Amino acid sequence: MPAARPAEPPTEDLPEDLTRLAALHGVATSYSPSPDRTVTVPATAVTLALAALGVDTSTPGAVAAALAAREDELRARLLPPTVVGRQGGGTPAALAALPEGTRLRVDTEQGETRADAGRLPAGVHRLTATAPDGRTAQAHLIVAPARLPAPATRCYGLLVQLYSLLSRHSWGMGDLGDLGELAAWAGRALGAGFVQVNPLHAAVPGAPTDPSPYRPSSRRFPDPVHLRIEDVPEFAYVTDHEGARNLRERAGRLRAAVLEKNALIDRDAVWELKRAALELLHEVPLGPGRRAAYCDYLAEQGTALEDHATWCALAEVHGSDWRRWPEGLRHPRSAGTDRARTELMDRVDFHSRLAWLTDTQLTAAQHTAREAGMPVGIVHDLAVGVHPRGADSWAQQEYFAAGMSVGAPPDAFNARGQDWGLPPWRPDRLAACGYEPFRHLLRGLFRHAGALRIDHVMGLFRLWWVPEGRPPTEGTYVRYDAEAMLAVLVLEASRAGAVVIGEDLGTVEPGVREALRERGVLGTSVLWFERDWAGDGRPLPPERWRADCLATATTHDLPSTAARLTGEHVELRDRLGLLTRPLEEERAEASADAAEWLDLLARLGLLHGTGGDTGAPSEEAGIQAVHRFLRRTPARMTGIWLPDAVGDRRPQNLPGTWDQYPNWRLPVADAEGRPVTLEDLAVSPRLHGLIDAVRDRAGD
Repeated sequence: MPAARPAEPPTEDLPEDLTRLAALHGVATSYSPSPDRTVTVPATAVTLALAALGVDTSTPGAVAAALAAREDELRARLLPPTVVGRQGGGTPAALAALPEGTRLRVDTEQGETRADAGRLPAGVHRLTATAPDGRTAQAHLIVAPARLPAPATRCYGLLVQLYSLLSRHSWGMGDLGDLGELAAWAGRALGAGFVQVNPLHAAVPGAPTDPSPYRPSSRRFPDPVHLRIEDVPEFAYVTDHEGARNLRERAGRLRAAVLEKNALIDRDAVWELKRAALELLHEVPLGPGRRAAYCDYLAEQGTALEDHATWCALAEVHGSDWRRWPEGLRHPRSAGTDRARTELMDRVDFHSRLAWLTDTQLTAAQHTAREAGMPVGIVHDLAVGVHPRGADSWAQQEYFAAGMSVGAPPDAFNARGQDWGLPPWRPDRLAACGYEPFRHLLRGLFRHAGALRIDHVMGLFRLWWVPEGRPPTEGTYVRYDAEAMLAVLVLEASRAGAVVIGEDLGTVEPGVREALRERGVLGTSVLWFERDWAGDGRPLPPERWRADCLATATTHDLPSTAARLTGEHVELRDRLGLLTRPLEEERAEASADAAEWLDLLARLGLLHGTGGDTGAPSEEAGIQAVHRFLRRTPARMTGIWLPDAVGDRRPQNLPGTWDQYPNWRLPVADAEGRPVTLEDLAVSPRLHGLIDAVRDRAGD
């Protein structure tokens, strides 16, 4: 029985004016889910997407007027709002198209003024053009290096969801102290080149908190729930000794419940304790040096931090959904918000200080990683969007498309499509401001990242917009200026000396991977998906893998390697009612898939152990062979999913579930489901056996 055919909207002919208007605003009127199929999107999706971009399409007359106005605007303008240039790349097309005799003035980011746009330093400059007929135009000129350099050496590292990695010191979930310890140990004892973690963005407060790290309140600022409280210097000087001792005892009980009593990670309970502890230490005055460092951070982060902290303070009073706040507080620049910010000054300072404390511990973790010999260090993760109720959507609301949500169109695995509930950025507003929000977002993340993984990197090119209240089938693609988005990414990453990894799994528009590779952005290759799809469909031999990628056996959204090899992932999905085909059919396909890979591993001489009397490879031998294979590919980076190292069978997240499965709440565990602490990992024979297999070049 074939997979369910994706649901598609009924085909309808769109009016010509609407089609032309949509094209001029980057709104798709059709898309191709596969090379041999084209799907026309509903007219409603097109009109609603245009409305979210401020274009009136309410009547045929309005469409005609909007089309004429847009065409006139494009004919008359000298420059687009943002122009992109590459160092050493010649004259940008927008400048080459200017009328002959046009005078240019460039005010550079470095404070210089130039009369031409040649050989400019990297940065975001201000460009003024004056045509012979007297017309003038101003634009942002983004000049970026042609590409990012490749990582200096091939390396391998660990992938882990930070909250899932508890130590004997953490308060019920993994924290930044644990991250520093993991990086120091992995770098010094294992020879690892990096540790990749989940997004550490600030979550939307309030119980129950959405546990997904991919639906944050803010991507610009980190979540203080990750703080190691004892590592904050002021905690040593808290005067309420009884209160501090009580909090640590309660934290110990939370930790013991997870590690010894099979409890799930309870982020809300952890935050309740940490917030109480942070309230205590907030009463401790900062010393002169610490005060100076805090003031530097406040000045550096400016209005963005003030807005974030103000939102947090207002959320304590009015709840976390700013759309339900009193009308006078629904915008960061309103008079009511100004008054409230003054009245809540102490709480604004509290939340500003939490951002600073978290930033300092993130910086310390990266410093520890590099000091331990890691060539890359900490790899942070950038979520594709933010929560519609959160701090960023309030503080930057003019940059978000109202009434829209990011998702995905129907495909063979999600016949109804997907709606992720994240408001998309408006491409027109980003271009008009020189991509300032994106620049500042990246700059903040690169402060303490040796590399950045970008979730759904295809979103730099286009995103599937779903109108609120409509099913995902009634959405459409909206295009972004990928050249500008990539220029900003390359500019900020090069300034930080950081690597960039794009998560480019699934359906990828033609040309996207090539464009990313040209700019030095690595891709993501997962073993089970690497087959000769253009040929016989068999597993792709290692020499045919791409070099410019992070190669892994699995991810947080996929089954563990042990579950793949045993077929347990099929049984789990069957128990939860997620299968779209009969169980036996799914079992047979999963078994054949694993068998094909094991056969290739055996033929390559990578299976070094067998189990029992059957002569079949043991599960542990299979996992080691998979990772030997990954190291045999030319991939510049190889990632080891940390739960794989101890035989964990459970995915951290099972797409398509909510309450049916404990997504984002499981600690790292062994093959029997017993939680494994950071201290246990350090002495795990199974982990060291896997690392030895990865490091053993003689077996490759």
